[in-house]
Amino acid sequence: MIRTLTSNTPGSERTHLYFPQHDRTTTRSLRPYSTCTFSLQSSTSSTTNPIAINPLVADVKVSATVQIFSNVKQMQSQGIQVTSLCVGEPDFPPPDAVLQAASRAVLGGDTRYTAVTGTAALRKAIAKDLNDRKGLVYDFEKEIVVGNGAKQCVYQGILATVGKGDAVIVPAPYWPSYPEMVALAGGETIVLPTREENGYLLTAEALDKCLQENSDKKNIKLLILCNPSNPTGGVHNQKRLQELAQVLMKYPQVAILADEIYERLVYDEEHVAFASISPQMFQRTMTINGFSKAYAMTGLRLGYMAAPQSLAKAATTIQSQLTSCAGSVSQAAGVAALTLVSEEEMEQNVEIMKSKRDYVIERLNQMDGVTLKVPPKGAFYVLPDVSSYYNGDDTQLCLDLLETKRLALVPGSSFGAPGTVRISYATSMEELQVAMDKLEEFLKEQQGIKR
Repeated sequence: MIRTLTSNTPGSERTHLYFPQHDRTTTRSLRPYSTCTFSLQSSTSSTTNPIAINPLVADVKVSATVQIFSNVKQMQSQGIQVTSLCVGEPDFPPPDAVLQAASRAVLGGDTRYTAVTGTAALRKAIAKDLNDRKGLVYDFEKEIVVGNGAKQCVYQGILATVGKGDAVIVPAPYWPSYPEMVALAGGETIVLPTREENGYLLTAEALDKCLQENSDKKNIKLLILCNPSNPTGGVHNQKRLQELAQVLMKYPQVAILADEIYERLVYDEEHVAFASISPQMFQRTMTINGFSKAYAMTGLRLGYMAAPQSLAKAATTIQSQLTSCAGSVSQAAGVAALTLVSEEEMEQNVEIMKSKRDYVIERLNQMDGVTLKVPPKGAFYVLPDVSSYYNGDDTQLCLDLLETKRLALVPGSSFGAPGTVRISYATSMEELQVAMDKLEEFLKEQQGIKR
């Protein structure tokens, strides 16, 4: 997060910037920030609060991406121009069919509770889509659970399989919410590093070694596999997924949470669902997907889990006590997304994203000291290595970049990838051009400082 502290001494305004999970702060004299203030709830006060916070919550870290995005929005609301590539949200609107369906639902009074697992119409549409595009057969009545966004479905999948003392394998780089959700479930995260030269993809050898080294001393219950990956954009192809499945056959107690929210955004090859690899993997896999990324329905908060009946039932029980059903209007929009939006329209969006990816990669390749060994093949992220700057301190780099150039990126250390930065190209081409110009200018200035 960013905190602004203003001195009481006239003319001595200074700005204090802080990022979570970073033990360094920077103080700079900044005229443009002198009128910028951020609210911050202090963890201490003059009066001690007698209410103790659950230790599970006290140990959970707030998402760096969410904090940075919130602060950028606050800066912008105060008239400070900030170029932001920190959040994963498409810049295009939802398809017209989706908007019309939402409008009809509101005007038609479709605003009541639905079944906890979602409307039959939406669950049927999801099951049909998974069958048509992925070759997966699910019973829409017992094996599909619609939730308030894919994030809720991920958390419920973890809660359904992981308890106190259990362990979860999370390949790094990872979405920052995975380890924190595991912690909230009382579990332990085993971070499994991947290699940049492999495109940050999980290999069968690395997975096998991790399971061998940890299975005797830890109760490993779950593997989380994000494909395509946030934050790398890497895509595990069918051959690699088959190799991972062969390893997992030796460990039948391990379930798989396949986070496939970006599966519609794949550029150079076809996406393969992990549950489709074999009947055995189908029985152990919770497939998570949603409507935020492919259909730009981020604010409608709609996602789903597709899983064998026992796992879907467990997730349903959890959801029934947390949020009950997803919004009825959002569900009506979801039906339209799956049944009325043409493949041609979807492909147009994919091509637009691909052109943005190509532009960002081209610009990064022209910047000294920035490396990207394997171009991403999916999602809308790039994770370049910038460790030649700031002695690898990606957090300080992002702090100074925001401070001096008003460009917001997310430090790779937040994703378990120190020395990198995550760039989201899910914005306009004009914004990308400005952002790349700012980044290149900043890095050139740093080279001058080093010399």
